Amino acid sequence: MNRREQIKLTPDEQSAFLRECRKVSLATLDKEGFPHLVAMNFVAIDGTIYMSSYGKAQKVLNIRRNPKVAVMAESGKSYAQLRGVMIRGNCEIIEDRETVTKLMGAIRGRDTGDAQMPAIPEQILTKRVILKVVPKKVTSWDHSKLGGRY
Repeated sequence: MNRREQIKLTPDEQSAFLRECRKVSLATLDKEGFPHLVAMNFVAIDGTIYMSSYGKAQKVLNIRRNPKVAVMAESGKSYAQLRGVMIRGNCEIIEDRETVTKLMGAIRGRDTGDAQMPAIPEQILTKRVILKVVPKKVTSWDHSKLGGRY
């Protein structure tokens, strides 16, 4: 078995890792083709990543122009501890108020652990969208599976 196969996370390990992580890096492409990288809070549901953003944010403008994105969750301080999941796919922008409200609540509840958070004010909801990353390719790694201390 090659090293790439040795460090790959199983689907169950990927799901568990995404439950543990609190943020992901979202990469979009700007109008000149340069990567635009931002940290995002998220929730993973059945392998799909959902994030909330202001509808006029640069990342949303980039996605409207080109829906191809990458999302990476990672952890570890040394090489031997590095673990991560990178998801490449197309990003859908959801603007339906009911869905935005529901998913913003799921993201907020995950961040705080509080399922009974106050309602999100309508003036905020009207400005927000949900970014739904539909996976096309998933890559994962867990260097601790190699048993080294680099």
